[in-house]
Amino acid sequence: MLQISKIGQGTWNMPENGAALDQAVRALQRGIELGMTHVDTAEMYGSGRVEEIVGKALARFHRKEFFVTTKVLPANASYKATIAACERSLRRLNMEYVDLYLLHWPSSHPLEETMRALETLVERGKTRFIGVSNFDVDQVREAASYLRSVPLASDQVLYHLRERTAGARLIPYCGNHDIAVVAYTPFGRSRFPRREAQPEGLLGRIAAKHGKTVRQVILNFLTRPANVFAIPKASHLNHVEENAGALDLSLDAQDVAAIEAVFPVHDGPLASL
Repeated sequence: MLQISKIGQGTWNMPENGAALDQAVRALQRGIELGMTHVDTAEMYGSGRVEEIVGKALARFHRKEFFVTTKVLPANASYKATIAACERSLRRLNMEYVDLYLLHWPSSHPLEETMRALETLVERGKTRFIGVSNFDVDQVREAASYLRSVPLASDQVLYHLRERTAGARLIPYCGNHDIAVVAYTPFGRSRFPRREAQPEGLLGRIAAKHGKTVRQVILNFLTRPANVFAIPKASHLNHVEENAGALDLSLDAQDVAAIEAVFPVHDGPLASL
């Protein structure tokens, strides 16, 4: 059975030069050392530049020590262009294969054609697993229906405390079909729950109770379901180390119920950035 850390590392908007880049690379490497071995990137990030940076950052590790995800742009999602895009990503990463290759969001190209290309990439040894991103339940079901011998492994979606739509139908459906749900932007960026994160707020009190930080509480809460993972972005060592500290936290039933009451799941269309 494949074992992947519940908390990984995102690379969207990663610094691309100067001292900030050096710091981000060291942070990424430190995350690997701390067990956050799932690194997420995409051909879109920096128009390929971030894949190059990720490849160089991970070169110091043995290939089996990390799990890399990258994504094809919807504009490149025809059968031939998907395969060509994957080859370009592999060259930039300087790797023979990626672990997970995703369609970044729904495309105008026929989905059946894209899924056939993703399946071909598995057959050719260019990726170990395939999946989609920003797909709701019906779209996930359709994507999986086009696969002949390779299962749909993952759906990457926006999921944070103030955007828990995925928890209504998508996460349960995927859990019943052995599909991982990977949460991007788990802290919500501008929608971070600042009031509840104050020392006297709900999240602040729960964090103090466990000797943890609010961000560690958030990551642990979101990834409680067995099939849910998170890929927070961190370009600073202290942020990476803080994220890793969520791995050994166990929220109790009272904590979970309190958070659920303040940040409930709402059904509706799946949100995305």
